[in-house]
Amino acid sequence: QVQLVESGGGLVQAGGSLRLSCTASRSIYSIIFMGWYRQAPGQEREFVAGLIKTGGTNYADAVKGRFTISKDNAKNTMYLQMSALKPDDTAVYYCAHGPSRWSKLSWGRGTNVTVSS
Repeated sequence: QVQLVESGGGLVQAGGSLRLSCTASRSIYSIIFMGWYRQAPGQEREFVAGLIKTGGTNYADAVKGRFTISKDNAKNTMYLQMSALKPDDTAVYYCAHGPSRWSKLSWGRGTNVTVSS
């Protein structure tokens, strides 16, 4: 089982940028689906961005044009580049992997992102 560890969260002002990393305990080359999710205080966890093995990506409407998901197989790491951050982006960000976006996923422990106004 692949273990995932998120990093790169922190406090940033509105309009700023952050890059989150999700490092796996072994090769991610064969993983079919990897994604980023977030959970704001008092809210359900929601999908942010997904990446499939062939390179296809998709994004939640709320982050399209501002966030970019990518991965580096050589580093066993997936990234989420976040730009033009808004206070509404404040949440704990989790990475996950599985056979598909709608399957049972394996999760990291999350990293906090706080965007101040």
